[in-house]
Amino acid sequence: MSDTPSSDFSGLEGGVEAQAADAVRAVVSWYNDQLLAERRSPVPDEERVEELRAGRQAALADRQQLATADPEEAARIKEFYAARLKEILDAS
Repeated sequence: MSDTPSSDFSGLEGGVEAQAADAVRAVVSWYNDQLLAERRSPVPDEERVEELRAGRQAALADRQQLATADPEEAARIKEFYAARLKEILDAS
């Protein structure tokens, strides 16, 4: 059995809020990795850096929103970020 959760985060414990937080955390981590790689490239693409920063900032804002989100909002955030993670990983 794999220790890696499925990309929809449904197999994780802790309720929808914890699953949403894990999904957002995974996307933020991806943005951080991409930003680091772009900054380390010989000629960083500043437009891509700004797009990555904006995406990361939006994810961080949604993560903060989870603190006061009701279960329906947490579920929406979880679904959005699970889909976003699948999208970015499939494109990699």
